[in-house]
Amino acid sequence: MKPTLLILAAGMGSRYGKLKQIDPIGPSGEVILDYSVHDAIRAGFGKVVFVIRKDFENEFKEKIGKRFANNITVEYVFQGLDILPEGYQVPEGREKPWGTSHAVMMAKDVIKEPFAVINADDFYGAEAFKVMALNLSKLSSEDGDNYFMVGYTLNKTLSDYGHVSRGITEVDEEGFLRKVTERTHIEKTPSGARYKEGERYEELTGWEIASMNFFGFAPSYFFHSEEMFKNFIEENKENLKAEFYIPFVVNKLVEDNKIKLKVVSADAEWFGVTYIEDKPFVEQKIKDLIEAGMYPENLWG
Repeated sequence: MKPTLLILAAGMGSRYGKLKQIDPIGPSGEVILDYSVHDAIRAGFGKVVFVIRKDFENEFKEKIGKRFANNITVEYVFQGLDILPEGYQVPEGREKPWGTSHAVMMAKDVIKEPFAVINADDFYGAEAFKVMALNLSKLSSEDGDNYFMVGYTLNKTLSDYGHVSRGITEVDEEGFLRKVTERTHIEKTPSGARYKEGERYEELTGWEIASMNFFGFAPSYFFHSEEMFKNFIEENKENLKAEFYIPFVVNKLVEDNKIKLKVVSADAEWFGVTYIEDKPFVEQKIKDLIEAGMYPENLWG
C-alpha cells in the first residue's frame, strides 16, 4: 500500500503577514507545497490530504488543489477550534488553534495507511521524500507503533530576519528518538545559534538535529493522539494559549515505551518562509534547483 502525504495548511502565517500557503514563489506561480507534492509523487506516495481552514476552502481548492487532480488522489479535511472529541467543549475565551497534532487528528477518517506529515510552507527536498516513502512502505500490520522523523541540521534551518521555532532532537546511539524539545525563540548568532528561555539566552552550536515537522506515522497515531488530547483539554482549561504539538505527543509515547521513532537523515536541503523577507531567498533557491535540472520551469505543465 502506498503511503499518504498529509499537509498541514491551516496556519495563519501571522509573522509572514499573509497566507503563505498560497503565496507564489516559483516561476510559473508555484507555491512551496507544489514542490512537496511533486517530490512526493516521484517518491511513490499515492494520496495527498490537505488540512485547511473552512473559511478559505474555495480559494485554496481553486488556486492550489485543482493543480493536482490529474496527478494524485487529493482529499481535504478541516481544522476548527470546535472540532473536539465527543463530550468536550471549547473552553470559554479560547481563540487560539489547538496546534499541529490536533490538525493531524482531523484526517483520521480518510487515512488508513502509513502516512507522512509536513508543513505546507516548508521545502523539504526530494531526497527526504524518498527516504520517508521507503521507510513507510516497509511498515506492516505488525509495525503499528514504529514511527519516523526526517532530521535536519539546525544551522541550515534558521532565518536571517528573526527568531524561529524548532524542535531540538536528542537520539540514542542507534538513531532512535529520546526527546524533542520545542524551542519557540531560536535565532542565528555569529558562533551558531541561541534560544530564549524566559528572560535569558542559552547557546546552541548550530549542529543540533532539528525537527521540521516531517514525521512518518502508522495509523495508530490517531488513536494515541486522541486519547492524549482528551487529557490535554482537561489539563489546559485555564491555559487558553496551550497548543497540542506533534512533538508533545511523540515525546510522551516514547517516554511511555508505546512507540519507537527512528530519526532518519537525507541528503536534502530544507528552506522555508517564516518572514516575508525570506521570500527572495526561497525564490532564488527554487530558481537554482530548476537551473540544475531538479525541477521543470513549469511544474505541472
